[in-house]
Amino acid sequence: MIRARLAIAAALLLLLVAAPARADITAFIGANTTPANRQTRGVAIGVGLVVVGFEFEYAATTDDPAALAPSLKTGSGNFLLQTPGAFFGFQPYWTTGGGLYQEELGTHTDTGFSLNTGGGVKVNLLGPIRLRVDYRVFRQGSGALNSTAHRVYAGLNLKF
Repeated sequence: MIRARLAIAAALLLLLVAAPARADITAFIGANTTPANRQTRGVAIGVGLVVVGFEFEYAATTDDPAALAPSLKTGSGNFLLQTPGAFFGFQPYWTTGGGLYQEELGTHTDTGFSLNTGGGVKVNLLGPIRLRVDYRVFRQGSGALNSTAHRVYAGLNLKF
């Protein structure tokens, strides 16, 4: 019984390893809506095997001192579950991950670990160029002015 399970697990692993890797890069712009709307810009670089993927993402949000909204920089490694391909030109995905954040407002500075979760869709446009739309919820450490931040963005995605 154990040998059969090991053989099945090995066969599945070989199928995943044998699948061609796909990579993509996204440049995006959007809004961090917590506690007030501010512009966010960033880049994500990812690689995927059929339905499982991994990406590294960096984003920077501007501050708004009048609204007591801090600047926020995040860098995270994220795990993605996505459909194997596009359906009617749409490829939905779910993502979660963690990394570091830095929040600043006036003399306040906080740096720590952040978790994020969210999802989105990649929409085929022309050849390898896609539109990517994404929503994330970030949970920052206890020293952050806003322990939860919401971000929505759109960007151009190039798959290769």
